Amino acid sequence: MRLQAIAGKSFLVIGRVGMDLTPSPPGTRTQDATTMMVAMGGSSANIAAGLCRLGCSAALATTVSDDAVGWYCLNQLDHYGIDRTHVKTTRGEYRTSLAVYETRITEHQSVIYRNNAADFQMSVADVEAIDFSRYGAMITTGTVFAAEPSRGAALRACELARAAGLPIVFDVDYRPYSWPSAEIAQQVLSEVGALSDIIVGNDEEFGFMAGGISRGLNEAHSLAARGAAIVVYKLGAQGSVTYADGQEFRTGIFPVNAVKPTGAGDSFLAGFMAALAEQRPLHDAILRGSACAAIVVARPGCAPAMPTQQELEAFLAAHPGPTSA
Repeated sequence: MRLQAIAGKSFLVIGRVGMDLTPSPPGTRTQDATTMMVAMGGSSANIAAGLCRLGCSAALATTVSDDAVGWYCLNQLDHYGIDRTHVKTTRGEYRTSLAVYETRITEHQSVIYRNNAADFQMSVADVEAIDFSRYGAMITTGTVFAAEPSRGAALRACELARAAGLPIVFDVDYRPYSWPSAEIAQQVLSEVGALSDIIVGNDEEFGFMAGGISRGLNEAHSLAARGAAIVVYKLGAQGSVTYADGQEFRTGIFPVNAVKPTGAGDSFLAGFMAALAEQRPLHDAILRGSACAAIVVARPGCAPAMPTQQELEAFLAAHPGPTSA
């Protein structure tokens, strides 16, 4: 079975790395900031960082600008132990993604700079240079498919991953501002979903793929029926519904005092995949992903907030358990 390859704990992650700026101290509004915390960001890089902190290996495939911000990201990938062999640089007017977001829940503000994004310059040639046989699974997020040439490159990566016997893990991660139109996004994301073995998304994302939020749960169920081995339908504070092997089960969340709404999805996926790589039961893997999400929303930053294996075990030991689903 294709999913057995995940046990190798070696992941290829396709997608962006960027720089995050967060007003300090926590609770400060961007408009009032005088100092900022600087950290690595970008959904794919965050996932890779989370995997590495949990004892897995992860390589990132993307493109960064050949400038100080891009160099910062390269240094940060090294800091987190992420293999950057497949991270290319580009010159000209393309720029590495920059995000400014607040460590606050009430009236939270996030501003993401994605004009002429460098990561969209990843090419088919870039992914064809990768030896997919070195990895146990490929993870990709929806944003990488939002523009060319990275859309074609990521679709080609899916083909090469399947040919190499790698399971494809797809975090839908729909960001409307990155796409030329909702119609193109729905078509492409649905195409990627049909190629994927594990699909993770929230109610809005599955609803978007289905053409309406009210049809999201049916879409998740349908994707599982059409061939996806695992589909996780996230419901925020209500937990999640997981479809696998013709069955479904619900899980709750680990309540914490959240300081921000960002980073939970990236941490969930990292914790979930690391647990599957440890060959834990699916139900336990979902709960460990949920615990990782809870840890991250209770800390400033995204990549810096990703828990280590020891921190995750300590959280699970100290926490009374998840809510009832």
